Amino acid sequence: MRLGLLTGYSGANLTVNLDLIRHAESLGFDSVWTAEAYGSDAITPLAWIGAGTEKIRLGTAIMQMPARSPAMTAMTAMSMDSLSGGRFILGLGPSGPQVVEGWHGVPYGKPLTRTREYVRIVRQILAREAPLEFEGELYQIPRQGAGTTGLGKPLKSILHGRADLPIFTASITPNGVACSAEVADGLIPVWMDPDQFDLFRPDLDRGFAKAGGGKSMDDFSIAPFVTCVMGDDIEKCRFPVKMMLALYVGGMGARGKNFYNDYATRLGYEAEAKTIQDLYLDGKKQEAMAAIPDTLVDSVALVGPKERIVERVQAWKASPVTDMLIGGGQPEALEVLAEACL
Repeated sequence: MRLGLLTGYSGANLTVNLDLIRHAESLGFDSVWTAEAYGSDAITPLAWIGAGTEKIRLGTAIMQMPARSPAMTAMTAMSMDSLSGGRFILGLGPSGPQVVEGWHGVPYGKPLTRTREYVRIVRQILAREAPLEFEGELYQIPRQGAGTTGLGKPLKSILHGRADLPIFTASITPNGVACSAEVADGLIPVWMDPDQFDLFRPDLDRGFAKAGGGKSMDDFSIAPFVTCVMGDDIEKCRFPVKMMLALYVGGMGARGKNFYNDYATRLGYEAEAKTIQDLYLDGKKQEAMAAIPDTLVDSVALVGPKERIVERVQAWKASPVTDMLIGGGQPEALEVLAEACL
């Protein structure tokens, strides 16, 4: 079991806790991951982290695909990977329609089509086998048609990247999971219950079959977010997890268009998911948080005293999960996890 450290995205003021990251590196953590929403970006703090560390791998969870052209993402990935000595992991995601259309000002469109085309273009650029040419539904390179000059020509990256740079994609929907298994090297679920891994298995197998070439779980990573809050007061430890789940299940999307609400339903919390969303969208955020079941928190996060966390870690180690991406800023919790997992 590999361990990663999540740093997330910044609030009003951008800071990087390099001391905590270096501590994780010294404990044997394999990776550290940044994020972006509609404020701080994922790459700038990751470059800062890379300059302040030596061996820990550097991942994005995630870079928003609609925010950048595939070529710009490939350029950024190659630059980060080169400067860090081959430590970069490219984590991609489609984001959601509220951010894509409301912040970036581009159509959300077809996220699975975008993912397939985007990853294939990035891989072509990394491979440098020929000048880049691509004809897809969403991307045409060189671009032709209305508004173009007709002067575009196929180009090959000046910078030499590595064709085997790992690419992960984030998803929790059935078709998104299958798409990840088809085109990527790993899947990033925002959270998951290791005891219900079979929820993903049919879709992973569907994607592996479409990829062909004998692709399977043997050469694929599963890297969920796992919040860890250690302390003697279990209810107090559950509190930040309930805040997060209330936001995602209740407010991260509109009624009838919330991937996380659908996911909670598939995990067995259909009635609760509806209640949480109704409360949250009606402005009753505290009530929505109170409606998060303790069992949901305990299944997707690590909370409570040291002994309880160590016991729960065994379920994660027994599952097909390859990487636990740990959210939480307690150095002592990182030490407990390193001892239990590494």
